[in-house]
Amino acid sequence: MQQLQDRFGRRFHYLRLSITDACNFKCQYCLPNGYKPSGKPHHLAPDELSRVMRAFAACGTRKIRITGGEPSLRKDFEQILELAANTPKIETVATTTNGYRLAEHAADWQRCGLDQINVSVDSLDGNAFARITGDSRFDLVMKGIDRALELDYRRVKINTVLLNGHNADQLPLFLNYIRDRKVDIRFIELMETGLHHDYFKAHHLPGTVIQQQLLQQGWQQDPSDQDAGPALNYSHRDYAGRIGLIMPYSKDFCATCNRLRVSSIGKLHLCLFTEAGIELRDLLGSDNQLPELEQRLHRALLGKHETHYLHDGDAGATPHLASIGG
Repeated sequence: MQQLQDRFGRRFHYLRLSITDACNFKCQYCLPNGYKPSGKPHHLAPDELSRVMRAFAACGTRKIRITGGEPSLRKDFEQILELAANTPKIETVATTTNGYRLAEHAADWQRCGLDQINVSVDSLDGNAFARITGDSRFDLVMKGIDRALELDYRRVKINTVLLNGHNADQLPLFLNYIRDRKVDIRFIELMETGLHHDYFKAHHLPGTVIQQQLLQQGWQQDPSDQDAGPALNYSHRDYAGRIGLIMPYSKDFCATCNRLRVSSIGKLHLCLFTEAGIELRDLLGSDNQLPELEQRLHRALLGKHETHYLHDGDAGATPHLASIGG
């Protein structure tokens, strides 16, 4: 079957697959009051997740990122990694984690087929980290990143949400950290979601502020690669690591979109914002339904919008980023 493509010529080879909306951190911009389950969890089972992966792979997907919430909270997390790694045609298996289990399990996850790790670290100052996340395990998280580097994962990244009043002045800390470490720091602009309008107004920091500082210090933008999507990456000859900027409010941000999302309850999201999701779960009960599932994916892409509507103040139906995996 042909590759997933929308009406605007964008091709989608990257799936972000959420396996839980639960998280044990209390990040101010996402779950400031902690995770509140809505009834009994009904997340996709491993066989359902496998059918999602196989259907997307048949439609041209080559990279799967396992997300949450915090994906490693699932007891079958390693089984799910193995399912992804053993899916025909999938070339890269990644995950995004808060890192609290990374030091202990990085080697196990790698043996299961995990290639790339993104760790959410919104400050390299332990006190600021605790204020933002509501969790005091900063040292354990950083130890986990060191362990992943020791194991020579294909790529290790740190995701940092830019927060005015919390980490806006910490670029020197991050630059010092990657001087001798082959780590990508990805600064992500705070995005407005349905439940956090006031927090967004108080703490949004444009990525251009960091971009200007990098350029003034001799950093140069790298050519885009296929997996980069909308991220702008910068390198400097004196640093082992790189800096990436994800700026959803910038002009033409959506032009290079290459990813789709499936929530932990089996809904396809064509965008992180704008819509409530397209049901897939009714087609995940049997391998015999895979052809119909693939057809539904192709039909769904016909309804994808050219851009999000964040510039218009429309945060869409997403209540918070943990709900569909960020």
